[in-house]
Amino acid sequence: MPIEKKGMMFVLSSPSGAGKTTLTKKLSENNKNFKISISHTTRKPRPDEIDGKDYHFINIEKFNSLIKEKKFFEYAKIFDNYYGTSRKSVLALLEQGNDVLFDIDWQGTQQLKKIGDLPMVTIFILPPDIQVLKNRLLNRHKGQSTLIENRMKKFNEEVSHWNEYNYVVINDDLSICYDTIINIILSEKKGISQKQNLDKIKKKIEELIK
Repeated sequence: MPIEKKGMMFVLSSPSGAGKTTLTKKLSENNKNFKISISHTTRKPRPDEIDGKDYHFINIEKFNSLIKEKKFFEYAKIFDNYYGTSRKSVLALLEQGNDVLFDIDWQGTQQLKKIGDLPMVTIFILPPDIQVLKNRLLNRHKGQSTLIENRMKKFNEEVSHWNEYNYVVINDDLSICYDTIINIILSEKKGISQKQNLDKIKKKIEELIK
């Protein structure tokens, strides 16, 4: 019988609007052992966001001081704002035996991978097609056409990092995508890696970046 691994790190990344934040929250809400790593950010809160729950909202001066003090596991600049993962809070959660969920981009994932010896599994989430992605961004950022355009332009760059991840999952249906990720997590907790159809994934990538 495989022994279940204690306290692992599960990274979810995706292009903006592909659903990583929604999936991360759903995983945390439905599994008491999953804790979300709450990032620090210099961006302003959206109307429905709560400081300390969604993000730790801080100014650029405070963010820079945390960088100098080496308080972050990883940090990155994304769309003119900075995001960082607190080293202390993540290590505390792992030591308590929790599985820690990360909602971060490819830059942060690369930094975490360089650390080594972290019990980490990385998952990249793709939208089913470009129009679905654009519709999600339009719903989230009503009236902010420049912001939406910038995010769409960054799409190809973000997707180009898919092969740096352990798994790639398509978020065509939220429930199915959620179940797929849960199955990956449960397998990895037992030390079993799942096989994925790389040809199918490559074909989907080609469709998305035409």
